[in-house]
Amino acid sequence: MSLVKRCRPRRTGGLPALLVGTLALATGLVGGPASAAPQDTLHDLAAAQGRYFGSATDNPELPDAAYAEILGSEFGQITPGNSMKWDTIEPVQGQFDFTKGDVITDFAQQHGQTVRGHTLVWHSQLPGWVGSLPSAQVETAMTDHITAEATHYRGEVAAWDVVNEPFNEDGTFRTSPFYTAMGSDYIATALRAAHAADPDAKLYINDYNIEGMGAKSDAMYELVCELLDEGVPLDGVGMQAHLAIQYGFPYQMQANMQRFADLGLDVAVTELDVRMQLPADAAKLATQSSYYGQVVDACLAVGRCVGITIWDYTDKYSWVPSTFPGEGAANLYDDDLAPKPAYDAVRTALGGEPGGGDDGGDDGGDDGSTPGTLKVQYRSSDASAGDNQIKPGLQLVNTGTGAVSLPSVTVRYWFSGDNGATTYGSWCDWSPLDCSTVTHRVVAASTPKAGADHYLEVGFTSGSLAPGASTGEIQLRLSKTDWSDFDESDDYSYGTGTSYADASKITVYAGGDLVWGIEP
Repeated sequence: MSLVKRCRPRRTGGLPALLVGTLALATGLVGGPASAAPQDTLHDLAAAQGRYFGSATDNPELPDAAYAEILGSEFGQITPGNSMKWDTIEPVQGQFDFTKGDVITDFAQQHGQTVRGHTLVWHSQLPGWVGSLPSAQVETAMTDHITAEATHYRGEVAAWDVVNEPFNEDGTFRTSPFYTAMGSDYIATALRAAHAADPDAKLYINDYNIEGMGAKSDAMYELVCELLDEGVPLDGVGMQAHLAIQYGFPYQMQANMQRFADLGLDVAVTELDVRMQLPADAAKLATQSSYYGQVVDACLAVGRCVGITIWDYTDKYSWVPSTFPGEGAANLYDDDLAPKPAYDAVRTALGGEPGGGDDGGDDGGDDGSTPGTLKVQYRSSDASAGDNQIKPGLQLVNTGTGAVSLPSVTVRYWFSGDNGATTYGSWCDWSPLDCSTVTHRVVAASTPKAGADHYLEVGFTSGSLAPGASTGEIQLRLSKTDWSDFDESDDYSYGTGTSYADASKITVYAGGDLVWGIEP
């Protein structure tokens, strides 16, 4: 499917990226002065870059004084998690209750913050009466709801997620009472109703798993092209960014943001968190930190990315554990409202100094929390941790904005030799790069540690890696020369995952400098 023929980028008048961001600061969701100083807040640092930095919140959390103090001081924008959704605002047809939403807008006004309205039309959290309506009455009910809510919050809400999550994972339209009654035209109808009720608010379509390139983001791109061609009022696309370290970082996030920006649309990261399988440890927190930093880097690199909102700033009030059993620790602050390594990664990516995030007991050295231009992903190619071979699958990904010369890069997979021979053989079994360009050798660690007295060092004889590109899978294998067994279960770099995921216990070096991972 070719999208280029259907939608041509709009000209932005040749404005440089920084100026576009500055205009977004003046007209979008930004509150507070556009200046930064050492130890300024996250929002101050973002504002100095022409962006905002915000947090979601909800009514049950605001009575927590310690929580509210950080929310009101660290962030320049807030999004109500639930208090502006349909089931809260209009539980009975024609009867509106804005009490809970008003608490959020009052808090924002008291703290000089802007508000993102969330959300006017969504398939979920609908009162039962909506789904019971005859199809012929759905459009009127929808436009009446939008008109009442957007009118009530006119001048208090800077941007609206007008339509939330319209797509399935494969890019088809999600079934909802609105789609059933009106087809995809419900989206244009909703946007027009919102614009009529509040002409000054920025209007967005918002969805998850559209942060990187793929079927779902392609569908969103095609939709917004059609809406723009039809003259439908639309100002931006919201990328929720509910990420998880076990699934890898979104493919070509920056390039994906840029293609929407090239249409003349703003882009916002609207619901950022980065969850992990519990318990958390230093390696997982380092990977999480890298993800947060990479999201900030992507936003700063795209002139029309207006800002980032995290889906509540603390693990104490995270939605993740109740939705994804066994997962959590997804936010910038822990359950005790203390900043985590990811907080420092965000500060650093925004151009500030680290603010003292607790690293969970690491020694304070290079823990991979500051994103580099490269990362490594790993999967185990061997179901047995106790046989006579180690079979790591590795791939490098360039997360930066410039090409990387591969001959300057080495990767170290750390393991323990256990008993038996102390000499080794290694092989590259397959790679799209051609194994003849992949070097490999086993090296004894200069400072042996439990689970890491040797490492498999992988390098390259030629080639370069373009921004956003991956080397593809490199299938590797090593054994002892006497073919005695290993016990990989306690090896530093070993993992049991059979799908590629970021691996912070495998280290990457460029020009001899550590750029990814945590050394044992």
